[in-house]
Amino acid sequence: MTQKAPKFLLFFLLLLPLTAWAHGVSSGDQEILNNGGLLAYIWVGAKHMVTGYDHLLFLAGVIFFLKGFRDILKFITVFTIGHCITLVGATYLEIQVNEHIIDAIIALSVLYKGFENLNGFPKLIHTKAPNLLLMVFVFGLIHGLGLSTRLQTFDMGAEQFLLKILSFNVGVELGQIAALIPIIFVITRWRGKKHYDAFYKAANWYLILAGLGLFVYQVYHYFQNV
Repeated sequence: MTQKAPKFLLFFLLLLPLTAWAHGVSSGDQEILNNGGLLAYIWVGAKHMVTGYDHLLFLAGVIFFLKGFRDILKFITVFTIGHCITLVGATYLEIQVNEHIIDAIIALSVLYKGFENLNGFPKLIHTKAPNLLLMVFVFGLIHGLGLSTRLQTFDMGAEQFLLKILSFNVGVELGQIAALIPIIFVITRWRGKKHYDAFYKAANWYLILAGLGLFVYQVYHYFQNV
């Protein structure tokens, strides 16, 4: 590995918010769902997760904190269980929340993870950070509610309703795996290298700033639509 690796990941992280246009629901996606059956829901779910910059920023922050593949697998599994619960449950029960409010909370989860990774709790608040596994599960529930909010903006019809939800969820998991593989590879391969500490601090400061920026963006649009 060369010094280009962390630069590549940082460049990737910087570009994630620029994909915001793809994070919503498009008429093209609706057309795909209308004509493609259950496989279309898998495809759109995967596409949504790969372009889900806020979800991926949070997961990148979690991976930064962890050091072994077993820990990464454990925490990602807990996050996945959390977002599956609310994605499937809220959609099936037709529980809806304002998209800007839930996305603002998700943005705060990104800020939170960068703050925690930089030891913000003991340094600034003079207290121990909350249990990370519990927080990842709680944020997983919140992220799943955001995914459910997006899914419910589609016209899903009444036929095979639960299967459509589950198919979308499968797509989300496949998209999450595809998006996380390069992030995990670069972070784990670079850990321990000469410039890793500087990259770690810069990337986590970026998570804080990106989370704050996304929060302000969502709150602004919430009040614009009230």
